[in-house]
Amino acid sequence: MKNLLTYGGVALVAMLSITSCTQTVRELNPAVTPVSTLTAPENNTSVRLEPSTPASVQFKWEPTQAAEGVLYEVAFDKPDGDFSKPFYKTVSDGLGVQPQLTLSHNDLKKIAALGGIAASSTGSVKWTVLASIAFNRQVSTVNRVLTMTRPAGFAELPDSLYLTGTATEGGDDLAKGIRLRKTEDGVFEGYTSLKEGTYYLTDKLTGNGKRFYVASDTIREGNTPTTLTGPAKTYRLRYDFNIATAQATEIQSVGLFMSAYNKEIGTLTYAGNGAWTAASIPVEFYPFSWGRDERYKFVIRTASGLEYMGSSTVNNNSPAGAPASYYYVQPVSNSQWDNTYKFDPAADGKKVKVDLLLRANAPYTHQVTVLR
Repeated sequence: MKNLLTYGGVALVAMLSITSCTQTVRELNPAVTPVSTLTAPENNTSVRLEPSTPASVQFKWEPTQAAEGVLYEVAFDKPDGDFSKPFYKTVSDGLGVQPQLTLSHNDLKKIAALGGIAASSTGSVKWTVLASIAFNRQVSTVNRVLTMTRPAGFAELPDSLYLTGTATEGGDDLAKGIRLRKTEDGVFEGYTSLKEGTYYLTDKLTGNGKRFYVASDTIREGNTPTTLTGPAKTYRLRYDFNIATAQATEIQSVGLFMSAYNKEIGTLTYAGNGAWTAASIPVEFYPFSWGRDERYKFVIRTASGLEYMGSSTVNNNSPAGAPASYYYVQPVSNSQWDNTYKFDPAADGKKVKVDLLLRANAPYTHQVTVLR
């Protein structure tokens, strides 16, 4: 009898569960009508793309008259296409729920390239909206033309960048390519020396990486190396693939600038691999009436003028017990007192060893060692 009651209870629970599930199941209605009204941007709108800015374009339309659960996609095709095979599709904002799509100029630059619009050129693409529920997809009954002007940049931005060749510090051994720091999407920077010889840029330290070269301060894709002549020099190199520009700034010297004296108290020598060093610089804190001043930062002399590197903190405390980030360096103003560091009190009246490290694989930083 006990077993019978147990089995009966189990059966009753199962029946209730089935009944409960049956009550919550809703049949999906796959009926969906095409989008019939596009609201923005206007037909034949022209956009000059600026991918290095936060600019964007919003595509908007009136929602379809359909049951809930509709998914929206925006499709792009060439001017003579019929959207049977669009070259690019993407879901709308809100994971496909909202009747709008926001695309940055950087996204549109890639779409323009896929649509056959070359760099430094103007061309047009068509766009429309696809509305779907389950497997039922309807193409909008209307479409619009968007005209875009691409800058002289690359549609696909490299995620990493290396410098290699006989003119570089690593020589023509690809495995020893000089890594450049990625400062933002498509923008790279490196401190290194170049000598007579050839060099090129690549996104991989393997044979199958894309290669780039520089001609008239413009980045171009290809296997043609850039040729250098003359004596070796130290540079800050910057490459912006968003606008395909290259900039090489010669660094003539790096000095240790002491604020109270308002001048350099020592010069650092380039030692290779993005590092400058001074083996021994005498330090004497400046005697004011209120005490002795120990503030310093770095001054870089370039072919274009003076630049300063210092702390992100305007007014720093003593370095005692400070974290490694205390010594990080970044470009700062030429203010005599702001964005400076403070020497270890033990440096007063002593000599110090100073290393400025501007390397791609770590934060830009420096080290000061008091010599005993």
